[in-house]
Amino acid sequence: MTAEDLARVLAWRNHPNVRDFMLSQRDIGAEEHRQWFERCMETGSKRLLIFEAGGEAMGFVSFNAPDPGGITEWGFYSKPDAPKGTGQKLGAVAIRHAFEELDVHKIFGRTLGNNPRSIRCHQRLGFKQEGVLRDQHFGTGRYHDIVCFGLLRAEWQS
Repeated sequence: MTAEDLARVLAWRNHPNVRDFMLSQRDIGAEEHRQWFERCMETGSKRLLIFEAGGEAMGFVSFNAPDPGGITEWGFYSKPDAPKGTGQKLGAVAIRHAFEELDVHKIFGRTLGNNPRSIRCHQRLGFKQEGVLRDQHFGTGRYHDIVCFGLLRAEWQS
Protein backbone atom coordinates (compact mmCIF):
# COMPACT_ATOMS: atom_id res chain seq x y z
CA MET A 1 0.00 0.00 0.00
CA THR A 2 1.22 3.46 -0.85
CA ALA A 3 -0.07 6.94 -0.15
CA GLU A 4 -1.79 6.80 -3.55
CA ASP A 5 -4.04 4.01 -2.19
CA LEU A 6 -5.28 5.99 0.82
CA ALA A 7 -8.51 7.36 -0.69
CA ARG A 8 -9.49 3.99 -2.17
CA VAL A 9 -8.81 2.05 1.05
CA LEU A 10 -10.65 4.66 3.11
CA ALA A 11 -13.70 4.45 0.82
CA TRP A 12 -13.69 0.64 1.15
CA ARG A 13 -13.24 0.81 4.93
CA ASN A 14 -16.08 3.31 5.40
CA HIS A 15 -18.51 1.43 3.14
CA PRO A 16 -21.31 -0.06 5.31
CA ASN A 17 -20.65 -3.59 3.98
CA VAL A 18 -17.15 -3.39 5.46
CA ARG A 19 -17.53 -0.91 8.33
CA ASP A 20 -20.42 -2.80 9.96
CA PHE A 21 -18.10 -5.76 10.62
CA MET A 22 -15.13 -3.80 11.97
CA LEU A 23 -14.33 -3.45 15.66
CA SER A 24 -14.48 0.31 15.16
CA GLN A 25 -17.71 0.89 13.27
CA ARG A 26 -17.58 4.66 12.99
CA ASP A 27 -16.69 6.51 9.82
CA ILE A 28 -13.00 7.31 9.66
CA GLY A 29 -12.04 10.77 8.37
CA ALA A 30 -9.42 11.38 5.70
CA GLU A 31 -6.98 13.14 8.07
CA GLU A 32 -7.24 10.42 10.71
CA HIS A 33 -6.69 7.79 8.00
CA ARG A 34 -3.62 9.63 6.67
CA GLN A 35 -2.14 9.91 10.17
CA TRP A 36 -2.70 6.18 10.78
CA PHE A 37 -0.93 5.36 7.51
CA GLU A 38 2.01 7.64 8.33
CA ARG A 39 2.35 6.11 11.83
CA CYS A 40 2.39 2.61 10.34
CA MET A 41 5.06 3.62 7.83
CA GLU A 42 7.22 5.43 10.41
CA THR A 43 7.08 2.76 13.11
CA GLY A 44 6.95 -0.33 10.91
CA SER A 45 4.19 -1.59 13.20
CA LYS A 46 2.14 -2.95 10.31
CA ARG A 47 2.64 -4.32 6.83
CA LEU A 48 -0.12 -2.81 4.68
CA LEU A 49 -0.87 -4.51 1.37
CA ILE A 50 -3.24 -4.09 -1.55
CA PHE A 51 -4.50 -7.28 -3.20
CA GLU A 52 -4.77 -7.05 -6.96
CA ALA A 53 -6.40 -9.42 -9.41
CA GLY A 54 -6.34 -8.88 -13.14
CA GLY A 55 -4.49 -5.60 -12.60
CA GLU A 56 -7.30 -4.19 -10.45
CA ALA A 57 -7.15 -3.40 -6.73
CA MET A 58 -9.59 -5.81 -5.06
CA GLY A 59 -8.83 -5.71 -1.34
CA PHE A 60 -6.70 -4.73 1.62
CA VAL A 61 -4.60 -6.81 4.03
CA SER A 62 -2.64 -5.79 7.10
CA PHE A 63 -0.22 -7.75 9.24
CA ASN A 64 1.03 -6.49 12.58
CA ALA A 65 4.79 -6.63 12.92
CA PRO A 66 5.51 -10.16 14.14
CA ASP A 67 6.38 -10.51 17.82
CA PRO A 68 9.72 -12.13 18.77
CA GLY A 69 8.08 -15.57 18.56
CA GLY A 70 6.97 -14.98 14.98
CA ILE A 71 3.27 -14.43 15.66
CA THR A 72 1.37 -11.82 13.66
CA GLU A 73 -2.23 -10.65 13.71
CA TRP A 74 -3.89 -9.98 10.39
CA GLY A 75 -6.92 -8.15 9.14
CA PHE A 76 -8.37 -8.01 5.66
CA TYR A 77 -11.33 -7.07 3.54
CA SER A 78 -12.31 -7.16 -0.10
CA LYS A 79 -13.55 -4.05 -1.80
CA PRO A 80 -17.33 -3.82 -1.33
CA ASP A 81 -18.25 -4.75 -4.92
CA ALA A 82 -15.61 -7.46 -5.38
CA PRO A 83 -16.71 -10.66 -7.11
CA LYS A 84 -17.67 -13.63 -4.95
CA GLY A 85 -14.58 -15.60 -3.92
CA THR A 86 -12.25 -12.60 -3.81
CA GLY A 87 -11.78 -12.91 -0.05
CA GLN A 88 -10.59 -16.52 -0.41
CA LYS A 89 -8.10 -15.56 -3.13
CA LEU A 90 -6.90 -12.55 -1.16
CA GLY A 91 -6.50 -14.70 1.95
CA ALA A 92 -4.54 -17.44 0.20
CA VAL A 93 -2.08 -14.94 -1.31
CA ALA A 94 -1.73 -13.06 1.98
CA ILE A 95 -1.11 -16.24 3.97
CA ARG A 96 1.60 -17.31 1.54
CA HIS A 97 3.17 -13.86 1.90
CA ALA A 98 3.12 -14.09 5.70
CA PHE A 99 4.71 -17.52 5.89
CA GLU A 100 7.17 -17.18 3.00
CA GLU A 101 8.10 -13.49 3.03
CA LEU A 102 7.51 -12.40 6.63
CA ASP A 103 8.68 -15.82 7.90
CA VAL A 104 6.08 -16.00 10.67
CA HIS A 105 5.24 -19.00 12.83
CA LYS A 106 1.54 -18.19 13.29
CA ILE A 107 -1.16 -15.91 11.92
CA PHE A 108 -3.82 -14.85 14.40
CA GLY A 109 -7.16 -13.37 13.36
CA ARG A 110 -10.30 -12.07 15.01
CA THR A 111 -13.76 -11.57 13.59
CA LEU A 112 -17.09 -10.51 15.00
CA GLY A 113 -19.42 -13.40 15.69
CA ASN A 114 -22.07 -11.77 13.52
CA ASN A 115 -19.82 -12.01 10.44
CA PRO A 116 -20.43 -15.52 9.07
CA ARG A 117 -18.65 -14.73 5.78
CA SER A 118 -15.40 -13.95 7.58
CA ILE A 119 -15.77 -16.98 9.85
CA ARG A 120 -16.26 -19.28 6.82
CA CYS A 121 -13.37 -17.62 5.01
CA HIS A 122 -11.00 -18.29 7.92
CA GLN A 123 -12.17 -21.89 8.14
CA ARG A 124 -11.76 -22.49 4.39
CA LEU A 125 -8.26 -21.04 4.55
CA GLY A 126 -7.31 -23.64 7.16
CA PHE A 127 -7.52 -21.55 10.33
CA LYS A 128 -8.54 -23.27 13.54
CA GLN A 129 -11.01 -21.60 15.84
CA GLU A 130 -9.12 -21.00 19.07
CA GLY A 131 -11.80 -19.41 21.17
CA VAL A 132 -14.77 -17.14 21.49
CA LEU A 133 -14.70 -13.98 23.57
CA ARG A 134 -18.34 -13.76 24.57
CA ASP A 135 -20.03 -10.34 24.40
CA GLN A 136 -16.57 -8.82 23.97
CA HIS A 137 -17.55 -6.03 21.61
CA PHE A 138 -20.36 -3.48 21.81
CA GLY A 139 -21.44 -2.15 18.44
CA THR A 140 -24.60 -1.41 16.49
CA GLY A 141 -26.49 -1.13 19.76
CA ARG A 142 -25.70 -4.59 21.12
CA TYR A 143 -22.95 -6.93 22.26
CA HIS A 144 -21.15 -9.26 19.88
CA ASP A 145 -18.83 -12.20 20.37
CA ILE A 146 -15.34 -12.07 18.95
CA VAL A 147 -14.21 -15.32 17.34
CA CYS A 148 -10.45 -15.96 17.45
CA PHE A 149 -8.62 -17.98 14.79
CA GLY A 150 -5.06 -19.19 14.36
CA LEU A 151 -3.08 -20.80 11.57
CA LEU A 152 0.34 -22.32 12.23
CA ARG A 153 2.99 -22.58 9.54
CA ALA A 154 3.07 -26.40 9.95
CA GLU A 155 -0.71 -26.59 9.37
CA TRP A 156 -0.43 -24.42 6.28
CA GLN A 157 2.46 -26.45 4.87
CA SER A 158 0.53 -29.69 5.21
